[in-house]
Amino acid sequence: MKTINTPPYASGAHRLLGHTAEFLRSPDTLLDRGAAEHGTMFSLRLPGNHVVVMAGPEHSHFVFAQPDETLSIGEAYPFFRHMFTSDAYFLASPEEYHRQRDIVLPRFQARQTARYVEVMEREASRLIDSLPAEGTMELTDVLGPLGLRVAAECFLGSGLSGRITGFFELFREFSDGMDPLLPGWVPAPHIRRSHRARDRLRRAVTELLQARRDRPLEEPDFLQELAHAHYANGEPVTDSVRVSLALMLAWVGHETTASHLCWALIDLLRHPAELDRARQEQAEFFRDGDVPLTLPLVRRLEHLDRAAHESERLHPVTNGVVRKVMHPLEYAGHTLPKGSTVLLTPRLTHRLPEVFPDPDVFRPDRFLDDPKAVRHLIGFGGGLHRCLGKNVAYLEIKITVTRMLQRLELELLDPDPQPEAGQKNNWPRKPCRVRYRRRD
Repeated sequence: MKTINTPPYASGAHRLLGHTAEFLRSPDTLLDRGAAEHGTMFSLRLPGNHVVVMAGPEHSHFVFAQPDETLSIGEAYPFFRHMFTSDAYFLASPEEYHRQRDIVLPRFQARQTARYVEVMEREASRLIDSLPAEGTMELTDVLGPLGLRVAAECFLGSGLSGRITGFFELFREFSDGMDPLLPGWVPAPHIRRSHRARDRLRRAVTELLQARRDRPLEEPDFLQELAHAHYANGEPVTDSVRVSLALMLAWVGHETTASHLCWALIDLLRHPAELDRARQEQAEFFRDGDVPLTLPLVRRLEHLDRAAHESERLHPVTNGVVRKVMHPLEYAGHTLPKGSTVLLTPRLTHRLPEVFPDPDVFRPDRFLDDPKAVRHLIGFGGGLHRCLGKNVAYLEIKITVTRMLQRLELELLDPDPQPEAGQKNNWPRKPCRVRYRRRD
């Protein structure tokens, strides 16, 4: 029998369960050990799955250059088929994915971002104005709902969050469906919660789409355009796809952006010198007082932009960029078996000392010294499937942090926040409290 030359396995695998328990409990420890033993390419053994872990620009370029027929994104995220539908976006066939991407893409072009800036500034100001003169906030409890309100306003229409009881909690329960190991049909409590939340959200979005058809706005928003959307050949988009696209954009917009926003603020508060530089930059561009933020003005906040990229490097919004191997693939002297999973890990990639010197140090000026280093950040994916909303996420982070630093004195009470355990997106683990006081 011919021996398949797969990448070497990390140590510590259980005879029956492989690396499953450690992968769920402490994935960072497992990945660090595998990298220390074998470098930037090694294997893990999970139930019914051979996982090839990769890290570094060379492997990133390889993965992102492969077509879906070779490394499939849709087959790599089976839990999304239960959270959304199997005919939605990258879960659909490559041809259907491209048709739907053409519908979504205009929402992330320059002509739309001016409206997003208005929404982001309005919601950030409302949040700050709603706070007492001083107090303590649990960061994720405040910035998480803010991110969801912005995403819902931009992609689901005005006022939706106020019309659904427990809107933020509903989306958090929906997120419980992100389980990389259990199939979506397993009646585990967290998966059942996710399915109940999914069904409520689908009904709500369906009603909103119908309302846009019955009572169209004078200035159409994304939901209204989606309600009447057709493919390029004139074929109408199915309601199943319409609902999934709206729900996916709102969910992704809040799930990733809220995480990044929390860490961006945490990192500045943990590094007073960088915080002072951000304030000085603001003072330079806001000499005339509390002027409205515009897209050109936000783009001039270059130090804040570099700080946000450094937060993305240290705290990537996802634990892994995943692809399914569709046929045996020879790469880097190894065979990637058909059906195996490629896990491109942002955490290891972003901390390779040969790519990012002093990798554990928060140093925004590394992107001033080497602007091209931004290309090696993969928290928002890359290639064809790079997150369309990355630039919108950075706008929201810069606008929210700017307004908070202008109007509030802030102090981080829990000096060493850690990401939530497990395989979900990297929200800071509670407690992560900030003491604030309104500035004169």
